[in-house]
Amino acid sequence: MSKNDPHILGKESIGKLLLQYSIPAIIGMTITSIYNIIDSIFIGHGVGAMAIAGLAVSFPLMNLVVAFCTLVSAGGSTIASIRLGQKDMKGATEILSHTLMLCITNSFFFGILSFIFLDDILTFFGASPDTLPYARSFMQVILLGTPITYTMIGLNNVMRATGYPKKAMLTSMVTVVANIILAPIFIFHFEWGMRGATVISQLIGMVWVVSHFCKKDSTVHFEGKVWKMKGRIVESIFAIGMSPFLMNVCACAIVIVINNSLQEHGGDMAIGAYGIINRLLTLYVMIVLGLTMGMQPIVGYNFGAQKIDRVKQTLKLGIISGVVITSSGFLICEFFPHAVSAVFTDSDELIGLAVDGLRLTVLMFPFVGAQIVIGNFFQSIGKVKISIFLSLTRQLLYLLPCLLLFPHWWGLKGIWISLPVSDSLAFITAVISLMIYIKKVSKEHPIADKVAE
Repeated sequence: MSKNDPHILGKESIGKLLLQYSIPAIIGMTITSIYNIIDSIFIGHGVGAMAIAGLAVSFPLMNLVVAFCTLVSAGGSTIASIRLGQKDMKGATEILSHTLMLCITNSFFFGILSFIFLDDILTFFGASPDTLPYARSFMQVILLGTPITYTMIGLNNVMRATGYPKKAMLTSMVTVVANIILAPIFIFHFEWGMRGATVISQLIGMVWVVSHFCKKDSTVHFEGKVWKMKGRIVESIFAIGMSPFLMNVCACAIVIVINNSLQEHGGDMAIGAYGIINRLLTLYVMIVLGLTMGMQPIVGYNFGAQKIDRVKQTLKLGIISGVVITSSGFLICEFFPHAVSAVFTDSDELIGLAVDGLRLTVLMFPFVGAQIVIGNFFQSIGKVKISIFLSLTRQLLYLLPCLLLFPHWWGLKGIWISLPVSDSLAFITAVISLMIYIKKVSKEHPIADKVAE
């Protein structure tokens, strides 16, 4: 057995495990998010306010990029950790191979189609003639790197789930550091822009992850013919990954509605303000998602091993931590909205719009942390239907109706108010769903679902 023994997930104290697994994931997600924020800052100050709006227009397509990646990576990592909890090493190895092949397949399918119809897609997403060039330039870079990015993210999630949280964190660090080093060379010396630096840095991260799974001393590593896939395993990976997939697809649809509504009630500058708000709130959401990534192998392993008390303890600590994280975001954005908005741009008009929107959108933000943790908990134990339901409630059941109604009554302010209203309703729904499930579990002796036989 490797020194990175995954079976400590069923023995070590939950608090220690949560720190051990979550902190590296949080650091990795935070580094990525901060890099995106720095990128936006350079764009806002170096190119202009309109470029920030162009970046915001690309958010729906970015959500789709993430959606097709998490369809595989979330499902693969969850099943891999459950298999380890069941002491099924062969099954975990099969999941690794399937994750790799599905990531490659998805990336080519989505990346090529999106690249061909890029201008039409961005126009539909709310781009104006002024913002389209900026959005196009940004997304071309992203789409060219999808095969590399998908492979890196997919296998990195499996790496974390199979007992290597620190090494998984280093993947993000290696990629970001490589990008920071290469970007000035490509931009100022070769004058090639961000394209070459972004793709090469992602390639470095991918090589780092793939090399890990090529080593025989890794807990799980490539064996045999990795390209051979079994329908039942593919179905299982997609079934569990469907929840975050649908969440991101819905997020795409919602941002399209938001962008078009902002264009109608505030124009390109209002879209730019949303771009600033989105970047700020995404930072805290990414931190919570890092927390849930650390929780996932702990919950999955102990659920597979039928150690339900440890599952409950992990969930409790996760919810508390999630609320603390998003509450800190609420306090900073509510008390210092001008300062954080001014970091992105010199435009007084754009700052003013961002400040007004930020104060309204974060009103219920403390509860968002709990809602995210609960949704990912159900995903981690293979409760696909509940996870999908919770993923869809905020976006479709609550936020979409608010976005369609509130702007007609309150204009631009109605768009901002829609977000905290839907956050509060989604939180209540998640808590009720969790209470019902816990009550059911307390009456039974649950046996781990046969996620992929």
